[in-house]
Amino acid sequence: MDIRNIAIIAHVDHGKTTLVDSLLKQSESFKLKTDGPKDLIMDSNELERERGITIFSKNAAVRYKNTKINIVDTPGHADFGGEVERIMSMVDGVLLLVDAKEGPMPQTKFVLRKAIQAGHKVIVVINKIDKSGARPDWTLNQTFDLFVELGANDDQTNFPVIYASAMQGKAGLDFDLGKMTDIQPLFDAILKHIPAPKINDGKPLQMLAVNLIYDNYKGKIAIGRLYSGILKKGMQIAHINRSGEIKKSQLTSIMLFDGLNRIDVDEAMPGDIVAIAGIDDITIGETIADAERPEALPVLEIEEPTIKMTFGVNTSPFSGREGEYTTSRNLRERLEKAIDADVALRVTPTASPDRWTVAGRGELHLSILIERMRREGYELEVSKPQVIFKTVDRKNMEPMELVSIEAPEEFSGVVIEMMGKRLGLMKDMKIDHGHLFADFAVPTRALIGFRNEFLTSTRGRGIMNSIFLGYEEYKGEFSGNPHGSLISSETGISNSYGLINAQSRGQLFIAPGVDVYEGMVVGENAKDHDILVNTCKAKELTNFRTKNFGVQEKLDVPKSMSLEDAIDYIGEDELVEITPKNIRIRKTLLSENNRKKIKKESD
Repeated sequence: MDIRNIAIIAHVDHGKTTLVDSLLKQSESFKLKTDGPKDLIMDSNELERERGITIFSKNAAVRYKNTKINIVDTPGHADFGGEVERIMSMVDGVLLLVDAKEGPMPQTKFVLRKAIQAGHKVIVVINKIDKSGARPDWTLNQTFDLFVELGANDDQTNFPVIYASAMQGKAGLDFDLGKMTDIQPLFDAILKHIPAPKINDGKPLQMLAVNLIYDNYKGKIAIGRLYSGILKKGMQIAHINRSGEIKKSQLTSIMLFDGLNRIDVDEAMPGDIVAIAGIDDITIGETIADAERPEALPVLEIEEPTIKMTFGVNTSPFSGREGEYTTSRNLRERLEKAIDADVALRVTPTASPDRWTVAGRGELHLSILIERMRREGYELEVSKPQVIFKTVDRKNMEPMELVSIEAPEEFSGVVIEMMGKRLGLMKDMKIDHGHLFADFAVPTRALIGFRNEFLTSTRGRGIMNSIFLGYEEYKGEFSGNPHGSLISSETGISNSYGLINAQSRGQLFIAPGVDVYEGMVVGENAKDHDILVNTCKAKELTNFRTKNFGVQEKLDVPKSMSLEDAIDYIGEDELVEITPKNIRIRKTLLSENNRKKIKKESD
């Protein structure tokens, strides 16, 4: 059977996962069970369904005209670029999915650059042609310009184009939706334009581990492309790690992909994407080779992390009340498991035995890890994100981001002013149909905590995306957006009377009936300094007054702080306490006396 290995890349919310579902449902081998999922089959992770984004790369396989097509659904966000870079080594071509109204977007640039650098053939799929305001001709021109900008060769810029409505499961060679009947034209384009996998004839067994998953019965499973040789169940192989050390191991299971499932087979042929079990200490980027003639494949090079945070054991007065895993041993084991499966993560111990520095590709990358740990029953506390600086030729270098902003034209002045305060250098700006489109090169550190301010200033109508540009010389200091916090002075349960007194000083984060402790942040001060408030204070009772007598003020609805909101908000002297049930913001030093003492010493 012929084989095609393809990845699907797109900007967030351009319909990539929906298109994968259409390919699965209309393939010759896939049968959707009546009790199975009815949509977004590939978004199997709970977080992915909630957020509408792809976080983890996943494999599927379909059959069409006696050809097996391995499909890899890749993340569309630059923070998960570690996944994207690995996947490009596993496939021979890509489907670039572009929204017919929005055109190519910033995250599209990031992933497409990786595909072009890998020399892959690209099929452009202009999706959502049934969308109101769709402009496929404009989108095609913008996509061609993007290929030229990213340095594509002549063969790559001469890309085939398919028009589609993934939601309706239809595709065609022109954008007349009425002539489309099914997704078959896209299948035909894959067979025609994507080359079959190149096999290293004459070479001994070689397979590169590109992804890792865990199975309760089979243990650690490595997924990758078999470049040469034949894998057989129970055979002896050589495992070559990143340092070049060679160890002999025995394969306990060999699996291929069929639809969404992994099926056990006795052997696998070169060119296919294979999953193997039996090597407990394998990590991403390592080679499975012939036991007698071991030859290593090039180790995958992954771009370095740009953001770091401190993860630690929860030390709040409420520690151990809401989580199942609370000890330093629990956290250390979970972080070790995380770096096994995510090569873009870095975990290093600190001087404290219960704290670790965790580095990743961006705030979203790290917040997804934290959210997964929280849902698994872990308690922890994390610090404010910080950028990772480098020294090159005795110069202090910092990471830079290309920030692309789309907002109504009326906010153009506000956007330019905000970017200027953050040392943003304008790269491009245009006004189109009453909307501002602008690109800025901005230091990564200037974007930490900026998203909420941006949404507030554009009244929720602005769209901001960023991709990593690289390291440049330090850009100097900037005036950020300092904030002051409302800090609980007492431990107890918040009530309406205490909160009404506190809300006159700023925006509250909590409602009545919430457990609070001394040093916990319960709101944001309207001014840029901290204030102690007693949210547990109750109205005194007398023989003549009831508890609610004389209380005329109205309690405002508190601001709900998500995990990302809390991480964006905190200052250098604050932490986010994370448990399966609550997300709290607190001062690093809970006691007011201790905070005054430290401040006095620093002055």
